[in-house]
Amino acid sequence: MTPVTVDIRKYDGRCSARWSARRLGADDHGTWLATAEGVRVSSADGGWVTRFPYVMLVPEDAWWTATFCRPPGPEVYCDVCTPAQWSADGTEVRMVDLDLDVVRLRGVPPHIEDEEEFAAHRLRFGYPDEVVAEARKACARLYAAVRRESGAALFTSVYPSWLARAERTHGT
Repeated sequence: MTPVTVDIRKYDGRCSARWSARRLGADDHGTWLATAEGVRVSSADGGWVTRFPYVMLVPEDAWWTATFCRPPGPEVYCDVCTPAQWSADGTEVRMVDLDLDVVRLRGVPPHIEDEEEFAAHRLRFGYPDEVVAEARKACARLYAAVRRESGAALFTSVYPSWLARAERTHGT
């Protein structure tokens, strides 16, 4: 499958995270990428190595991405970000991290992370009012959708098949 470089920046342009994933395919929700355990992730703060495999959904024209992890990772980790921009050849996807995250650990309700960072970066980097509004709207929608009781298929029954496909196809 096609390698894809995922390049996530902060609003000031510095690297938030950059790594190599593999394109699994696409569906009505967007493009699905697989990342194996042990992949090196670069960042302005030095980086890290992935501790568990996961699949990432990159929806079209949405202010978020969603990552679905194998244990011991979080079940669902949604990043509020600018809409993804793909290179012409589809080998790189870029977005700007807007700090807010919606996270669901296994067996517990979701929570929102980094609200203080969002507020601080809004002032420090001068997020335009439109960006702030879109980020908050995306965060609220994600929080509602990630709740198990919401019945949102993407966050309950769709992603497991993509995780399984990553394991079957790529040994992820």
